[in-house]
Amino acid sequence: MTSTFPNISISTERLVLRPLDEDDVPALAEMMNDEQIAAWTDVPQPFTEAAARHWITQYAPAERGSGHGLDLAVTEFLTQRLVGIVQLTRTDWRIRATELSYIVAPWARGEGYASEAALATAQWLFGEQKFERIELRTAADNTASQQVAQKIGCISEGVLRNACIVHVRMEDGTWTDMRTDFIVWSLLPEDLASTEEQLVDTSGFTSYSDWN
Repeated sequence: MTSTFPNISISTERLVLRPLDEDDVPALAEMMNDEQIAAWTDVPQPFTEAAARHWITQYAPAERGSGHGLDLAVTEFLTQRLVGIVQLTRTDWRIRATELSYIVAPWARGEGYASEAALATAQWLFGEQKFERIELRTAADNTASQQVAQKIGCISEGVLRNACIVHVRMEDGTWTDMRTDFIVWSLLPEDLASTEEQLVDTSGFTSYSDWN
């Protein structure tokens, strides 16, 4: 029998992580058309509202239903504005491992939202779901994503050479593919204690133990 993630909502001091909803279509489409997201992800460009609706109503439910993963909207607690997405993919229920990725809207960058959302997801996975390993993969030149991985306590395990495709905007406005390396990171349950202490000291984050 295939295991699946529950439809859950996770609350932090500043954020709510919840299932994607059709009301998110306009904000999701706007966010995914950002230049940085186009460069570092395989999201098709331009990203239309029809594509956003397909993601929300078909792709995300299919991923959860098949046991492959989970897509969560990351929203501000006070404004309910969509600040990003957290995705779990390539989930292996036998070894209790999954791959985590995150996307942050351009207007919300620099606020620590990616780290806060990723850490909250990790705590939920290790606590409620009894997972034993979270893996992250970052493009070799994506320093912002690497900083998030380091901030939540991930350990760099090595490099997958020439395993990643990023996208470069050409002078005529089109995008072209360019190959680069993946840096592989891991996070284990025992890595979290020191991470939580550091985040409280440096960022003012508090406990993420109150799940809705």
